[in-house]
Amino acid sequence: MKLQNHGSNAVQGSEVRRRPRQAGALAKWLLLVAGIIYVVLIPVAQAASGSALAVLDGLLISALRSATPLLFVVLGEMLTQRVGMINLGVEGQMLLGAIAGFATAVSFSNPWLGLLAGGVAGFALSTLYAFLCLVCRSNQIASGIAVWTLGSGLSAFLGRDFVGERLEQGFRTIQIPQMASVPILGAVATEMTPAIVLAIALSPLLGLWLYRSRAGLAWRAVGESTAAAKAMGLRPLWIQCQGIWAGGFLSGIGGAALSVDYTLTWAEGMTVGRGLVAVGLVIVARWNPYLAFPVALLFGGSEALALRLQAAGSPISPYLLGMIPYLVALVVLVINYRQVDQTGGMPDGLRSVFSNTS
Repeated sequence: MKLQNHGSNAVQGSEVRRRPRQAGALAKWLLLVAGIIYVVLIPVAQAASGSALAVLDGLLISALRSATPLLFVVLGEMLTQRVGMINLGVEGQMLLGAIAGFATAVSFSNPWLGLLAGGVAGFALSTLYAFLCLVCRSNQIASGIAVWTLGSGLSAFLGRDFVGERLEQGFRTIQIPQMASVPILGAVATEMTPAIVLAIALSPLLGLWLYRSRAGLAWRAVGESTAAAKAMGLRPLWIQCQGIWAGGFLSGIGGAALSVDYTLTWAEGMTVGRGLVAVGLVIVARWNPYLAFPVALLFGGSEALALRLQAAGSPISPYLLGMIPYLVALVVLVINYRQVDQTGGMPDGLRSVFSNTS
């Protein structure tokens, strides 16, 4: 059935008012945090290696590689939350996708099959979450934790024979000879893999779909109010199930990208909290796919910088350096969450989820 005009106009109007304020507020805080990182860590880099240039050389492509798995997961969880559901099980879905993708890529020597297998694994695990929440009417937070625990245990069990094994052939870098001579961008363009390009392209494509298509409007309407969406002739439960499946598939691809494209190996618990970080970064991005890429890049850049500082012999403890990307994500989350009520962005359907857990 078609959406009623007055309902669709209300949803579209609220989104149009939100997006400029969201982008402006987020840009301000991202620049502030990035500036703080630069001011604090670059002197450390100079002390460790004698020159900050040695640490910063190639940092952008390293940041993109680190951010790619997270970007898939952020976009997936964003779609899930847009239909009024919050899935904390993305960490488990990501882990199961990582082992499924790695095992498939090793077995068939094909990283594309690895990505697909990871997506299918995440999709399958998200089906359990959908069953618990939509059919059994279980608490979303508790169900997400259950799925997270199950995915973690399953991935550890299935990955026993792959620990320490390395994928010999991952994605080949995209070669664009015309870009090689372009300063800065040339070095990045010649080192990008298809997984990085796919993740970056998904951000604006999902934004266009969510804000410019009738299907995207229906998803947003369900996320605002299932009762109002039902009155407009929609099927909220079916749309919420689709949102959960989309999130599970993308989180599984994110896990596979981590093992097949970024690390080229498998290790138990290798996501080290990236799934939970993604849940928080959805809030930082104001539930807006267009803002998912810069948010994920901030985390990826922080992680890449921390690893380079360790390699440069920084006097800071490696355990403290390992905290940097998570600390950055936490600081940005706390700062931005206080402004969510002012700039908007949170689907109203999510407010009931949090109020039911209080």
